[in-house]
Amino acid sequence: MRRLATAALTLALLTGAAQALEGKLVLYTSQPNADAQQTVDAFMAANPGVTVEFVRDGTPKVMAKLRAEIEAGAPQADVLLIADVVTMEGLKAEGLLMAHEGADVSAYDAGLHDAAKTYFSTKLITTGIVYNTAAPMKPTSWKDLTAEAAKGQVILPSPLASGAALIHTVTLTSNLPEGWDFYKALAENGALAQGANGGVLQAVAGGEKLYGMIVDFMPIREKAKGAPVEFVFPAEGVSAVTEPVAIMASTKNPDAAKAFVDFLISEEGQTLASAQGYIPAHPAVALPAGYPDRSAIKVLPFDAAKALADEQKNRDTFGQIFGATP
Repeated sequence: MRRLATAALTLALLTGAAQALEGKLVLYTSQPNADAQQTVDAFMAANPGVTVEFVRDGTPKVMAKLRAEIEAGAPQADVLLIADVVTMEGLKAEGLLMAHEGADVSAYDAGLHDAAKTYFSTKLITTGIVYNTAAPMKPTSWKDLTAEAAKGQVILPSPLASGAALIHTVTLTSNLPEGWDFYKALAENGALAQGANGGVLQAVAGGEKLYGMIVDFMPIREKAKGAPVEFVFPAEGVSAVTEPVAIMASTKNPDAAKAFVDFLISEEGQTLASAQGYIPAHPAVALPAGYPDRSAIKVLPFDAAKALADEQKNRDTFGQIFGATP
């Protein structure tokens, strides 16, 4: 009788889990459309009972839409997969995220995920230096961008327009001995700060500028297509955004939402991230073609909570140095 009872309980639990992984899941993401579609398709293939719909835009626009829905009392997103942990820290502080205490992060490096398990890193998108192959100087250090050879030839995304650029700025000013003086030196050397990463790639690949600060995957992808660009991981180290995933506390399908998170941080999900051309957050998953060995990439530390507290001050300081135009 005891065996029958145990078997019946196991069957009930399995049946309940199967029933839970059904229905609709709404994802709000800043992934590129093709990557978002691949991610959703892979998850649905592994969980055929769940239909995932996604809304894709840049993180600021995604958050503006979500904020409007929250204010109206009708948030639509079940899961967020967006660029940066600073935004996630803000949502966490407001109690808008659901903890996924059962998520298995044992294989990951300490500190990569939120300790309270409200958001989880899915990849490492670093920012380094891109240069045109016709450039006379081949930079290896952030300081090279302030050299005479780079005068008037540097472009960087503005933290006033890009969340990743803000994280990069905070990371460098917190870790380089020069702090904000590094950015003052860039400005004095004629560096142009405007727009986001796409504009940097266009300017450097087209020869309008010879050097730029940019997220890694863009120039690495374009180099593989024949663009005259090279990407450098500077000796001092790089910043990284981790494209975290989180579950909204208001989700209508918590079990499917947890399964989506589990998929993204699993080796299968991380292998997909690598196949899409990103550095997987999982230390056991190989990097994509075009990247150096993982051990050769030094990621500088970043305090998300402090960055959230100092966000306006950092934006103001950057605006004072480069002007307030995004």
